[in-house]
Amino acid sequence: MSGLAYRADWLAARERLTTWWNGGDIGRAAMQLFVPREEPVEEWEVPPAPEGWLCAYSTLDLEHHVRVRLPGVASQYCLGEAVAATNAGDLAPNCLALYQGCHGLETDNSCWCEPFLEDLESADFGYDADNFYWNFTQAAIRRSLELGRGKFLQVFPDLIEGLDTLAAARGTQNLLFDLIMQPEQVHRCLRQITDVYFHYYDMIYDLIRDEVGGSVFWAWAPGRLAKLQCDFAAMISPEMFEEFMGPVLRHMTERVSYSLYHWDGPQAIPDKATLFNLPNLDCIQWQPGAGNAPIWDPCWFPIYHEAFDAGKKMMLSADSREHLRNYKREFGDQCKQMIISGGTATVAEAEEWIKIMEE
Repeated sequence: MSGLAYRADWLAARERLTTWWNGGDIGRAAMQLFVPREEPVEEWEVPPAPEGWLCAYSTLDLEHHVRVRLPGVASQYCLGEAVAATNAGDLAPNCLALYQGCHGLETDNSCWCEPFLEDLESADFGYDADNFYWNFTQAAIRRSLELGRGKFLQVFPDLIEGLDTLAAARGTQNLLFDLIMQPEQVHRCLRQITDVYFHYYDMIYDLIRDEVGGSVFWAWAPGRLAKLQCDFAAMISPEMFEEFMGPVLRHMTERVSYSLYHWDGPQAIPDKATLFNLPNLDCIQWQPGAGNAPIWDPCWFPIYHEAFDAGKKMMLSADSREHLRNYKREFGDQCKQMIISGGTATVAEAEEWIKIMEE
């Protein structure tokens, strides 16, 4: 492979990311920088949105669903370690729940999962080859692969796992009662969800993996990469998080080559001991949540220090050169264990960001 049409120097960036994920030194933080192109690298014809179109979860609308994403990836430069990729298979912020029986409640630009489980005793999470959403995901990925081969890569759908998937299927309030009233059933369901997660994950990975076995799940890694999370954690104690999600996360991080945890909101900070003690968790992406200080605010620096001291990489973002300089002043050489995402107005500005982190 000579690179990607939408990023000619992708092989060099891929090599740097391979070094970074495997604990090597690339001389700076890994950086995912996106810049708008003056002209798209390719013009894509997008069919008109069907009448009444929301998220287009109909086989009749598959072509629109796939193609509507392509002008975006064609209209940006990818610098640093950013990869040109699109997410045609992504249907909701919890695709696994859709595959298990949730009905997708569509809005103009998203899809939410309507709970379907009346009780946990009869719950049986498993692979359903006839599920509409699963078949739509596969068809969308295959079509995007046809259109994008040699041009851009494919991103994993946001599968989601553990308590977040169980809450989507059961309903948040119901699950909160279940944790107290029938914890054994919760553990049983979580084990099933983990097993079925990897049934779908493995099939998707076989579709989207690149020629070196790399995959994209919020970033590119040189093997099986999973983004994990538990937003439900904000509603339970750290002891409950350890009891119910600790085993899930330990098992899941053992079954992939690289792992990234989406850590969401101050209410989840008390769970840090469980996260920091996961031996196979590679990287943590901190997200402060709406209404809180942004990722680059120094108020969060103490927990970044704790994560680094625990041997974790950090996925963060920046919105200006000053944010980068603040990271450098505060963390010094530990910045090399960061992957920083951001957007700039020009290529020259993005190159300046990279030089700042190299200094």
